[in-house]
Amino acid sequence: MDRHYKEAWEELTAKGAPFAWSETEIRNHKARVYDAAPENLVDIWKMSAAHEEKDYLIYGEERISYAEAHSKVDSFSSYLQDLGVKQGDRVAILMRNYPEWVLTYWAVASLGAVVVGMNAWWTGPEIEFAADDCDPKVIVCDQERLERLTPHLENLRSEGDIYIVAVRTEVDLPENSVHWNDAVSVGEQLPNVSGVSIQPDDDVCVFYTSGTTGHPKGAVLTHRGAVSNLLNLAFWSTMSKLAERKAIEAGEPPTGSEKKLGNSDPGSVLAVPLFHVTGCNCCMHPVTAVGGKLILMHKWNPEEALEIIERERPTTFTGVPTMARELVNSPDFAKRDTSSLDSLGGGGAAVQPDLVHKIEERLEGRPSTGYGLTEVNGVITVNAAHFFLAKPESAGSPCPVMESRIVDEQGNDLPTGEKGELWVKGGNVFRGYLNRPEANKEVLTEGWFHTGDIAYFDDDGFLFLVDRAKDMVLRGGENVYSAEVEAAIYKHPSIAEAAVFAVPDERLGETVGVAIYLIPEQTCSAQELRDHLSSLIASFKVPEHIWFVDEALPRNANGKFLKRELQEKLIIT
Repeated sequence: MDRHYKEAWEELTAKGAPFAWSETEIRNHKARVYDAAPENLVDIWKMSAAHEEKDYLIYGEERISYAEAHSKVDSFSSYLQDLGVKQGDRVAILMRNYPEWVLTYWAVASLGAVVVGMNAWWTGPEIEFAADDCDPKVIVCDQERLERLTPHLENLRSEGDIYIVAVRTEVDLPENSVHWNDAVSVGEQLPNVSGVSIQPDDDVCVFYTSGTTGHPKGAVLTHRGAVSNLLNLAFWSTMSKLAERKAIEAGEPPTGSEKKLGNSDPGSVLAVPLFHVTGCNCCMHPVTAVGGKLILMHKWNPEEALEIIERERPTTFTGVPTMARELVNSPDFAKRDTSSLDSLGGGGAAVQPDLVHKIEERLEGRPSTGYGLTEVNGVITVNAAHFFLAKPESAGSPCPVMESRIVDEQGNDLPTGEKGELWVKGGNVFRGYLNRPEANKEVLTEGWFHTGDIAYFDDDGFLFLVDRAKDMVLRGGENVYSAEVEAAIYKHPSIAEAAVFAVPDERLGETVGVAIYLIPEQTCSAQELRDHLSSLIASFKVPEHIWFVDEALPRNANGKFLKRELQEKLIIT
C-alpha cells in the first residue's frame, strides 16, 4: 500500500494521538486496547444526550429525537429496576427492527444488565432453547414473536419467573406481562437509575451464533469489546480520509478522490437486523456516538430504500452485499437523489469485486466493506474508499488493536502469502460462549480467537479470505451451520443420511442444499421435508435445494460425508 496510508496510520496511532493504543491484561492475557477508550458503552449513550432535539430514530412516519429517546430509556430502565432487574441480569429482546429495540438496548445497558439479542426469525422451539440457555429475567417482544413464544412460556416459567414486555401488541397478554407504553408510563413516576458502576470487562450483550453442533451458541460481548469495535470503525474512517488528503497534497490523488462527499448530517439507513453485530455494533453504536439518525426499515425493498435515501439524506447505507447490488441495479436508482451517501457497504458477506466498481461508477459515495464475526464485536478488518478500489478482492487490513496470525493445523505461524486459519487477539474479542466451556477451549487459546476462516495476508498486510474451515453456508449474510440443519432433518423418521452444503447463488451468495438418503422402504418428498423443518428451524435455514439419492452418501476414512464431492456432482447435474 502507498506511503500515505502508512503515514496516516502511524500519525493516528502515535503516543498521545487519538488512536494510540497500549497493552493491558484482559482475562489473564495481554491484549491491545485504545488509550482514549471510554470506560463503557453507557458513557457513549450518556454523551449522546447533548444532541437533544436532533432526530435519532426514524421508522416510517415516526420520528424520535435524542431528548425523547433519553426520556423513554430512563423511564424504561427505572421500570426494569423496579421489576427486580439487577446489574448482570439478562433481558432478551425478541422483535423486528422497531424503535423499541434500540430504546430497550440502552435501558438495559444503563442498568449494568445484559441484553440478549434473539433472532427474530427463530421458531418457537429455537426461542425456547435460547431462553432456557440465557435465563432472562425479562423478554421484550413484539406481537408476532409473542405468539411464537406463548406456547413455550409454561416450560420456561417452570424454571423461574420470566416477565414479558409486549411491544406494538394488540392481543391479550399472558400472565405477568405488560404493554411497552404502560411500562414506560409507570417508569416515568419512578426514580431514575443511579449509582451503577460499569467496568470495561463487564458483559453488555449476548448474541447467538448458529450452532456447529445442532444448537446456537450465545457469544458474550463486553463493554470493552463493543467500545473497541466502535473506535476501530472510527479509526478507519479517519485514517482513510487523512491518507487521501496527504496523497492529494503530494500531488498524487488516488482514484475516487475527485468525488465530493455529501454535507448531510450523519445518519444511516439500517436494512439488516439489530440482533446481529452488523446492525447493532457496526451501525447503531457509531450512529449514536456521533449524534446521527438511525433510519429503520420495516422490510427490505430497494425502491423504498432509495426513496428513504432521497428524503432523509443519510450519509451511509448498512446492508449485506445483496442489498447493495439490488440498490444500484434498481430501475429507480437513476430517478433518486443518492448524493448524500458517503459510503455504501455493510457486512455479513464478502462484497464481490464487480460490485465494488459498480458502486464507484454509480454513486457519489464510496464502496466499503468489513470482515468480522460476532465473536469480535464486529470488524476485524475494514476496506473502504480508494483502498477498496485498489484491492477489491481484499477484506482490508486489521484494525490497530487487532493482532492477527495465519496458522497451520498445529497452530504454527505461517509466513506472509501462505494460506491457513486466521487467529486474532485484541480488546474486542469476546469473553466466550455462554454455558459452553468445551467450545471455549476449542476456539480461545491464550486470548487468541480461532476464526475458522482460511485466509492469507499480502505484503501490504491486507487480508484475503479463501475458504471456511467451518461447515457453514453463508446465506445473504446469515450463517447457517450444516450440523444444526442436519440435526433438524434427522428428526424426520424417514431419513437415513443427510448432508447439508452450500449451493452458489447469484443473489444471496450461497443458499442451503442437502443430499438425502432415505431409510429403505420409507418415503419423503421435498415439500414434506420442508414442512417438517418449518416448525423446527428458522425459514432461512430450510434447504432450498433438496436432492434424494439412491445410495448411501460418500464418506471419507473417518466416516465424514464428502460434501465437496456431493456439491460437484449434484450442483452440476
